[in-house]
Amino acid sequence: MKHKRAFPHCDVHNPFTMLDLHRLRLLLELRERGTVGAVAAALGYSPSAVSQQLRVLEREAGVAVLERRGRRVALTEAGVVLARHAERLLTGVEEAEAEVAAVSGSVAGTVRISAFQTATMTLVPPALTALAVRHPDLRVELIEVEPEEALSAIARQEIDLVIADEWEYAPRPGHEGLLREELLRERVRLVLPADHPLAAGGGAVALRDLAGAAWAGGRPPSAHDRMLQSACRLLGGFTPDVRHRSTDLLVLFALVRSGHAVTLLPELAGGQADPTLALRDVAEGPLSRTVFTAVRAAAARRPALQAVRAALRDAAALSEPVAS
Repeated sequence: MKHKRAFPHCDVHNPFTMLDLHRLRLLLELRERGTVGAVAAALGYSPSAVSQQLRVLEREAGVAVLERRGRRVALTEAGVVLARHAERLLTGVEEAEAEVAAVSGSVAGTVRISAFQTATMTLVPPALTALAVRHPDLRVELIEVEPEEALSAIARQEIDLVIADEWEYAPRPGHEGLLREELLRERVRLVLPADHPLAAGGGAVALRDLAGAAWAGGRPPSAHDRMLQSACRLLGGFTPDVRHRSTDLLVLFALVRSGHAVTLLPELAGGQADPTLALRDVAEGPLSRTVFTAVRAAAARRPALQAVRAALRDAAALSEPVAS
């Protein structure tokens, strides 16, 4: 005698009931990075290990999710659909973890944060000091990364919180699924050698008067480079001669100090007390930079993440006066 299933719509042989979240994450990484080699390098695996796990995922799904295109692999139509659902599944898991943590109220575990150089030097240390006192069971890990890279990494769940910046005349694109909170707004000023003729008197300096100068700035396509280019064109009416490029403040200051360049930098970069440098406002109008944090909306309720955001807010409130 045949027995009817109690739940006739549940197929115990459905392969999708066995999908592995780790392998789904690899599929998302491949969608974002484009090659197996790039996924392997980013995650610390060998390319063969990544390929093997993706083949297992295909067996779990029961369909081909990858196809060879020349020397590269790409997602099939089924792979694109699976990646879209994988993104939702992983977001749901993170939301569940955050909600459970919020119920417990425990500030513990690990929070991975990234910051650009000036934030690493000025905002992160006092925040870490406060967190060590308030929440000794919390582990915070820091990596110095430029915002362009970090905002992509947080979307892939490689880090939990980004400290990023946005310059006037160089807005950043929106990132779906991220919550942004402003920490501070600061002035951006001209940095000249102390003995520069335009530095005399201490007043504001017109960008147009530096049209013939050599400039130092960030590497393209950094936001600092876009800001410098846009400010000189829109306010000064010229295209700057950017001869030197670096993301290191010490390098930029050294180039200015030695008379080889001028630049535009925010107040958090420092230099105010350096007698070899002259910091001057821009005569054509004020320039500013906004510093903000970004977290994934799915993880925002984690008490540990909320504690880190609060500590960074406190550190920002104690920093230099913000722009008007």
